[in-house]
Amino acid sequence: MPALPAHPSPGHRTTTGPSPSPGDKEAPAAPAGCLSVLRINLADPAPTPATQSARHRAAVEMAAFADDRGLTMVQTEEHHATTNGWMPSPLTFAGAVFGATRRIGVTVSALITPLHDPLRLAEDLASLDLLSGGRLVTVAGLGYRPEEYAAHGKDWRGRGALQDEVLETLLSAWTGEPFTYRGRTVQVTPRPYTRPHPPLLIGGSSRAAARRAARLGLPLFPSAHLPELETYYHEQRAVFGTEGWVMQPPERTSLLHLSEDPDRTWAAYGGHLLHEARMYASWQSAGTRSAVRSTARDTGELRAEGVYRIVTPDECLRLAREKGGPGALILHPLCGGMPVDEGWRSLHLFTERVLPRLEG
Repeated sequence: MPALPAHPSPGHRTTTGPSPSPGDKEAPAAPAGCLSVLRINLADPAPTPATQSARHRAAVEMAAFADDRGLTMVQTEEHHATTNGWMPSPLTFAGAVFGATRRIGVTVSALITPLHDPLRLAEDLASLDLLSGGRLVTVAGLGYRPEEYAAHGKDWRGRGALQDEVLETLLSAWTGEPFTYRGRTVQVTPRPYTRPHPPLLIGGSSRAAARRAARLGLPLFPSAHLPELETYYHEQRAVFGTEGWVMQPPERTSLLHLSEDPDRTWAAYGGHLLHEARMYASWQSAGTRSAVRSTARDTGELRAEGVYRIVTPDECLRLAREKGGPGALILHPLCGGMPVDEGWRSLHLFTERVLPRLEG
C-alpha cells in the first residue's frame, strides 16, 4: 500500500496519448501542495459480518463527511485472503463513495491489476470514471503475496506478463475503438469520461515497474521515496520517446490519528495500530521497499518509529507546515479495527481544529 504521493516531477504532462477532443474533460493534473487524505482499508483483528457491515457503512459516511468539509482524497487499496477483512473490493467501495459524494477523489493504491480480467476491468474503471466525473485514480500494482495469485488462479511467476497484458488492454479498450484481444476483435463501451483515459499510474519499487511505465507513457508511483528509480524512469522515457511524470512519496510518511491526549489514546487504542502494522509487514519480503513499512514489535516501538502517529491538532498542523514535510496529511481513523466512535473523534478534530487553520 504505497502512501499517497506529494508532488509530480516538474515539467512533465499529466496526460498521455492523443490530445482530447473539444468538449472532452482533460485528465486532472497531478496534485500539489499538502493534500488531506482519508485512508480506508477496513482491517479489523476480530471481524464479524455485523462489525464489518457497520465498518463499511461508517467508511462511506466518513467519506461523505470528508467531502463536505473539503478533504482532498479518499485512499484505499486491494488485498485478498486475509484474516481481518482488509479491503478486497476497492472498486465496489469507490462506487459507494462516489454515490455519496460530489467532489472528493478516490485513489486505489494499489489495485492488483494482474488478478483482474482485463476487459471487465476496463469496463469497470470506465464506468466509475463516468459515475464520478473523473474522480478515480488507479495505481496499478503487482502485489506482494503469492497467496493472492493462487486464490485467483493466477501465476505468481508470470505476474509481469499478466501486468503487461492488463495495462495494454486498458489503454486499447478506453479508445472506444475495436482492437485485437487474445486473437479476436473486441470493443469496450462506453468510452470513459476522462480523456484520453482515466488516471492510471504504475506502482512499484523495481526497475521493471519503471521501465513498464516509461514504455507505456504512464506516470510512475514509487512505493517509497526512491529518487534513483525516478531518474531511471526518465532515462527510459527518453529511450522509448514517451512523456510522463513521477509521483514521488516524501522521505517521511506518517499515517495519522488525532487525539487531544495522545498518551491516553496510545494506551487505549495503540494495539489497533500495531495490528495493522505487523500484518502488513508480515506480507512483505526482506527486500520490499514501502513508505509505510514498520518493523515495530510492540506499541512502544511503533510510537517511536513514527510511521503510525497519534498527534494533537496542533502537532498535526506543525507537520503540515514543516519544510520538507509530509506532502499529504493521511488520516487513518479506522486503522486496524479502531472503534468507529474513536475514528469519528479523530476525523472531527481534523476537520474542526486543523483543516480551517491549514486553509487559512
